[in-house]
Amino acid sequence: MTHPRAAAGFTLLEVLVALAILSLTVVVSIQGFAAGLRLLRLSGEHQEAVLLADQKAREIVQPTVGHESGTEGAYTWERTTKAIEAPDLVVPGRLSAVKVYEIDVQVKWGERRVQVATLRTVADADQPALPGAPRQ
Repeated sequence: MTHPRAAAGFTLLEVLVALAILSLTVVVSIQGFAAGLRLLRLSGEHQEAVLLADQKAREIVQPTVGHESGTEGAYTWERTTKAIEAPDLVVPGRLSAVKVYEIDVQVKWGERRVQVATLRTVADADQPALPGAPRQ
């Protein structure tokens, strides 16, 4: 009596090839998830650094020229405030009623960094208000 070959099931070679394909698929999937988690962590760190830089730029109410620095958690920040010329705000024959400051904040962590820069206009306390301007 002969047994038909089709009813014998899978051969050892077929099972090994199937396991190799399954193993390769699992390894690639795990590496993809790990890369996604690394990017998620980096994105979170970047977002925290940008929020810190924005906070340090916004906490200046009355700008004064200077340089400040500090550390918050894993982040090191540096803030530079400088007065800049604004010829477009100067009215010929009149003293300028406003001063313009550039506030530059850099936040560093590890080998990465972000930078936020903004301009702030402030009424010049030494100059009288322009005629017709509202008084504060």
